Amino acid sequence: MNDPVATARGSDTSSAVKKDAIMTLPLKITYPPMEAKSVTELPSGANWQYEPKWDGFRCLAFRDGDESALQSKSGQPLARYFPELVDALLHLKAKQFVLDGEIVVPIKGRLSFDDLLMRIHPAASRIKKLADETPAKLIVFDLLVDERGRSIADIQLLKRRPKLEAFAGKYLSKNVSIELSPQTRELAIAKNWLRGAGGDVDGVIAKRLDLPYQSGNRHGMVKVKRLRTADCVVGGFRYASEGKLVGSMLLGLYDDAGLLHHVGFTSGIKASEKPALTKKLEKLIEPPGFTGNAPGGPSRWATERSAEWQPLAPKLVIEVQYDHFTGGRFRHGTKFLRWRPDKKPVQCKMEQVSQNRLR
Repeated sequence: MNDPVATARGSDTSSAVKKDAIMTLPLKITYPPMEAKSVTELPSGANWQYEPKWDGFRCLAFRDGDESALQSKSGQPLARYFPELVDALLHLKAKQFVLDGEIVVPIKGRLSFDDLLMRIHPAASRIKKLADETPAKLIVFDLLVDERGRSIADIQLLKRRPKLEAFAGKYLSKNVSIELSPQTRELAIAKNWLRGAGGDVDGVIAKRLDLPYQSGNRHGMVKVKRLRTADCVVGGFRYASEGKLVGSMLLGLYDDAGLLHHVGFTSGIKASEKPALTKKLEKLIEPPGFTGNAPGGPSRWATERSAEWQPLAPKLVIEVQYDHFTGGRFRHGTKFLRWRPDKKPVQCKMEQVSQNRLR
């Protein structure tokens, strides 16, 4: 069976390109959002603004007259998966703008990433049903093009944030699908958000107030998660010691040269999910799997069977939780958290696991 995410995305890319050509906004749909560098401690000082890190899909929202677009961090069009947000954008009185935000799905007062993932589906009828039953929201935290169609991405966040708040006060107050994300410059409040992470908020973002929007780089924004997590490419797998079912998935991260290095494994796979997962992985078997450091050969404790591994085409991305990363690999086995179809494999960089501290 073909991967439904890849199939759905492939059918939508051409329409996004056409829409980009139609829109007259100063920023194109392909404009890369700024990214966050993972750190272990919140930075302090007058030059920092703190925001909750929402558990959803990062998204740039474009509106130009009767045209709108939703674009993921990896450059994938999202509009077909969230028709209710497209309608919400087109119902705003502002006719031109670009917003940076996070798409989330609230369920019974809490955000549900599992329900968000269900939206990435090839069937339009299924998407419409989910949009009616579990409507998504767009939580916005930056304004890049204002309602007059002028780019403000090149001005400091210190000046952009008040413009966003004025935009929200004027256009978003009656819109139930689009809301403003809170912010603070108080470190104590940000630490309280971090201590409460794990529900709707899975960490805290800190942004430099004195910098313009850092499109496509991590120079002006950092993130702190309560749990250490990393997005990894599934570069291979091993069968279980008995039977023909998957026993563990082998994890990879890219270095700056574009080589995919084996960095560890995850094996906490539910027994009920192994048959379907095995079939999914077997269809992706393709050497070399890892183009950098590869899984080692047999050790004196390993059997011939347990040391064998199957290379995969770099198509799948998962998020794992880990405790330590040393010597170019996770020290222990990782905990599988979730699939990340919203991430491109090439975005899974080694820099995620560097232990940097900012003070």
